Amino acid sequence: MDMPISLSVEQQFKLQVLREQVKTLSQNEAQEYLLEVMRQNMVKENLLKFWMKKG
Repeated sequence: MDMPISLSVEQQFKLQVLREQVKTLSQNEAQEYLLEVMRQNMVKENLLKFWMKKG
């Protein structure tokens, strides 16, 4: 199975928008944002593992 290793054009656009938005964050806001992104990624990983076990 081929694994996608690049971003779609839509994902690249969203990343650029996010890049501009985070420029205005304070250090504390950036740290909180990073922690929330990591938490959401961990939830996503757990859901994928759960679905793979069920499948």
